[in-house]
Formats: sequence, structure tokens, C-alpha cells
Amino acid sequence: MLQMNDSVEPDAAVLPTEGMAAPGFPSAGGGAEAAGAGAGAAGSGPGSAAYGAETLTPISVKDPTLQARVKDYFVFRPGTIEKAVSDIRSIAMPTEDGGVQSVWLLTEIDHWNNEKERLVLITERSLLFCKYDFISLICRQVMRISLNAVDTISIGEFLFPPKSLNKREGEGIRVQWDKRETPSFINRWNPWSTDMPYATFTEHPMANADEKIASLCQLGNFKTQLIQAVKKAHKEAPLPGRANGVLILERPLLIQTYVGIMSFINNEAKLGYSMSRGTIGF
Repeated sequence: MLQMNDSVEPDAAVLPTEGMAAPGFPSAGGGAEAAGAGAGAAGSGPGSAAYGAETLTPISVKDPTLQARVKDYFVFRPGTIEKAVSDIRSIAMPTEDGGVQSVWLLTEIDHWNNEKERLVLITERSLLFCKYDFISLICRQVMRISLNAVDTISIGEFLFPPKSLNKREGEGIRVQWDKRETPSFINRWNPWSTDMPYATFTEHPMANADEKIASLCQLGNFKTQLIQAVKKAHKEAPLPGRANGVLILERPLLIQTYVGIMSFINNEAKLGYSMSRGTIGF
């Protein structure tokens, strides 16, 4: 999570570049800390002891496979996330959105089970979903939802029809607005439709690959801060002519896909992420 205010806090969590340490993050350097161990010379007899030996603290060894995969994602390259946050911050309109509270890197799951890499902003009055090109460093699309229009937040595991051929495991969070629980028939069966009354998010696939990345991608912290922001918006700016307040539910998140060939190809090839793919990147 990147927590932000109009004036930069000295202890704000920022993803550090390589070779630099930030508050709350370990120093970059492959995850290993330098340690000196001056061992004394051993005596000639079997009972002689070594002198000057220091006690070494255990080293947290990260999964080298995950570390290698992190490098394929452009968002985790030095300086990329800072540039993206700076660009997205300029999109937020102070008069309409208020100040930016936090920025998150999550995966959006659309109504056809396709994964899409997203930057999500929580501001004082809005929730922004940003499609950001981490290769060209350009914001391609922004969806803005007023926090006081959010009426339901559901948290739970993903649920698919019994005969679905392409399912996913794990937990997500679904944000619904405008008192519309289900999309129209046309939008529901249109894989390219963006006119949906909800958005579903889960953790980024590299959320647990590195400690420096984890705070930016934690779904539980995002849920907590989103609920607080929505409740505050309903209290301070209630919508006239309708019942205000947000409903928090723990229930399965239904994704109605059956064959799922398109989403299978998209998700297996990680087409929804800005990645290095051999000699090219997209």
C-alpha cells in the first residue's frame, strides 16, 4: 500500500528502488544481510575451542523461482511504481475526489474470469480503477466510482457453476454500486463489456514474492481501508432520496463462466499484465 496525503508524510510507505531501504522494508540485496564472522583458529587437540566466533542470526531465504518471476513484471522494476503513482495522482481531481488516501496494486477479475493488472486508488470521496501501461508508463483508462454510491462490499471465495470448465481458487473482494446487483443480459454475455455494476479484485500473483511488494498488494488491508472510506463518505455526503449506508457481506463471489476458453488462454499467458515475454514485452 502506498499511503498518500497532499503533504508527503515522512513515514509513508513507498516501494524502494534497488539498493535503497525504506522504513519498514529490508535493505535490498537479494534478501541476505551481510554478517561478519571472525572465527578463531582451532587448536591442535580435539578439546580446544574456537575463539571470537559471532552468533549469526537466521537469514530469511526467499523463493528464487518467485524472485526470478518478479523481474518479468514491469511494475516491479526500479522506479516504475513511483512514476505510475505520480501519474495517477495527477488524474485525481481535488474538487471531485478529494485527497488521495492510498494506492494499491491488485488484480481485477472481470465477469468472464479474465485477470487484469490494476492500480486502485482510494481517495476521500472516490474509488478509482486505473488501467496503467507499465511498459509505456501511460494511463490507458480510469474508472471513477463515488464512495457514497457504493452500497455493498462482499468478501469471500470465488464460486463457479458446477459444470464450469475453468475455475479459480482463492479469495476476493467485490464492490457494488448504484443498487444494481446484476448486469443486464447483454452486458453479462459480452466479454468486452465494461458497463458492469460491480468490480471484483484479488491479490496480485506476485503479492507474496517479496517483502517490499507485499504491503502494496495486501487484499486484507485494502478491504479494511475501503470499508472505512465508504462508511465515512456515506456519513459526510449522503445521497438524497435513497437509503444510505454500506452492506458488508461474507459470501462466495459468483463468476458465471462455463467453458472459459478465452479466460483460460488470457490467464495462463498472463495477458492482463505488463510483462517481459522473451524478446518482447506487452
